[in-house]
Amino acid sequence: MNEIGRVLLSTGSWCEVLLENGIIISCRVKGKMRIKGLDTTNPVAVGDRVRIELELNADTASIIDVLPRNNYIIRRSPHHRKQSHILAANLDIALLVVTIKSPRTSFGFTDRFLVNASMYHIPVLILLNKMDLLDENEKEMARLWEDIYKPLGYQVLKISALNRADIEKVRTAIKGNTILLAGHSGTGKSTLLNSISPELKLKTANLSGYSGKGMHTTTFARMIILENETFVIDTPGIKEFDILDIEPAEVGHYFPEIQAKMDQCKFANCLHENEQLCAVKKAVEEGSIAASRYDSYISILLTRKNDYHWK
Repeated sequence: MNEIGRVLLSTGSWCEVLLENGIIISCRVKGKMRIKGLDTTNPVAVGDRVRIELELNADTASIIDVLPRNNYIIRRSPHHRKQSHILAANLDIALLVVTIKSPRTSFGFTDRFLVNASMYHIPVLILLNKMDLLDENEKEMARLWEDIYKPLGYQVLKISALNRADIEKVRTAIKGNTILLAGHSGTGKSTLLNSISPELKLKTANLSGYSGKGMHTTTFARMIILENETFVIDTPGIKEFDILDIEPAEVGHYFPEIQAKMDQCKFANCLHENEQLCAVKKAVEEGSIAASRYDSYISILLTRKNDYHWK
């Protein structure tokens, strides 16, 4: 007997699957699915809709097929550099939790995440968390984040998950959707979820006293079911985020401010790196494109050149 379900948790060989009747069942991943030659370390990801085969006289089942995905967030596997890892699939929106300090989130990390989400048509809401910790100079930095990303069409909310400041705005944004919750360890993702739904009582952790960086409180990506048909995929803290499956010449298309200037460059194949009469570089010099965004573009471009052995 076959049924359709939604993956809530995947540990590799085993998954928890929510069936359409509301029952959660443990499922093993068929061995042949793990050796199909897929370039991902996890052929079954949290958020996948899967077809399962129920086993007679047992409380378990086998996943026999993954239904086509609407989208997904993917990154290079932290353990297998030549393979990729799907963080989550079938998303309506991604919440990227960033912090000015404790720990500091870089523009480079943020821009790589935004490019990846844009590649797969996933809207991103940027949450500037821990606003209660900031002094006046640091609050000015928070305003800079707004100045950079809001004109590009990204919604930026300044919040304090610990104090539950402006949490109602987050609840409104995610209601009825499937959401990916992402960010560095220590940015307050678990605290945010506890603020949205206090009954969850998720474990939180302080920053490492040695490094000042966050410590993992989430081991595997897991889909958490909230009220109002809202599903949140909580992920382990992400240290790095490499861009995959994109040619160097395509990178600029995922930076809206760079794409807007491309047609004004002298050369049609301009990569906005060392070329003469480049409208993008001119815009950076004039300040209409943020220097941090251009730096992120160049960093991704060089990485993709290296991966493609660009000559």
